Amino acid sequence: MSKNKTNKKTIKNNQASKKSPKSRNKSHKTFKEAFNETRERIWNKKRARLKLHHSFKRSYREDYQRKLEAPGLVQHATSTLKIIFANWKLFLPLLALIVTMNIIFVGLLSEETYKTFQDALKASYSSLEQGEIGRFAEAGLLLVTTVPTGGLNKGMNEVQQVFMVIFVAVTWLITIYYLRHLLAGNKPKFRDGIYNALTPLLSSLLVMVLIFIHLIPIFVFIIAYSAAVQTHFLDTPLYAFVFWLFGSLLLLLSCYLLPVSITALVAVTVPGIYPMTAINATTDLMQGRRTKFIIRLVFAIIFLAVLWVIVMLPIMWLDLFLKSKIEWWNNLEAPVASFFLQIMTTFSVIYITAYIYLFYRRMLDDPN
Repeated sequence: MSKNKTNKKTIKNNQASKKSPKSRNKSHKTFKEAFNETRERIWNKKRARLKLHHSFKRSYREDYQRKLEAPGLVQHATSTLKIIFANWKLFLPLLALIVTMNIIFVGLLSEETYKTFQDALKASYSSLEQGEIGRFAEAGLLLVTTVPTGGLNKGMNEVQQVFMVIFVAVTWLITIYYLRHLLAGNKPKFRDGIYNALTPLLSSLLVMVLIFIHLIPIFVFIIAYSAAVQTHFLDTPLYAFVFWLFGSLLLLLSCYLLPVSITALVAVTVPGIYPMTAINATTDLMQGRRTKFIIRLVFAIIFLAVLWVIVMLPIMWLDLFLKSKIEWWNNLEAPVASFFLQIMTTFSVIYITAYIYLFYRRMLDDPN
């Protein structure tokens, strides 16, 4: 009996000790310590990021000025071309595949639309058609009016627009996959890009949505400008000054946001990277480098425009010449120039992707 009583007393003492306020305070302190440690770890990660201009506190130039060892504009543009042409066995099948899928699911520029452009130009420049200068000018204007359509059908429906976005995303992912392996010293095959590069497709589409959101200020400016022109709002000097001041702020906002989202579209292709992680990483990467990125992107567009003129202008001139000399050439179901426009459009996507990716790798490898 005495043993049973002692056992019961020890059990009661243990239960009382568990319920004592000292033990409760001890467990409470342990929880607070764990919570504080977790919070401190999160804030350490945030402090490690570069967050400039996120408050009204002054940001000094030496804080956000970051040097970047990168090649010149012309060297960067030409080196991108060299990489593409040096690995033509990879990029030529990709070009052919995307062009074929685009023709099947989206379509070429219709013959009726092409003839409408041609008839309008002939009516405007009928006095110059007799000389070579007139044909050259006609072909040039035809190129300018046709390039904004991208060589595609002028009236694309919603399904065709979705296919076009998907094809652009696929071209972007496969091109980056090839370049990543080529720069690593590997020898990828065409089928490797088709089967392995499309894993981050959903993440890339989500980042594309972010790019569309960052383009909203530019869309607002375009809509406001068209409305101002139609209502003669810009005829008054004061109103025009206010409008252009407002428009410049919208353009600057998009120019500030777009470099992060565009480079995030490259970072999200890394295996295992989530969209928000890529956006945070590229935000730090682009601090102090947005202006350099925008200048290079504008130069790439100008460089591509020169390539378009060099390649497409003789083709359109030849097409106009053959249509004036050969009757059956006019009866083709699809214009030949439209097919080359589609090729140049797809090549432009490949080139811009390679151009941005090489600059992204320069920023990653830069010791600064």
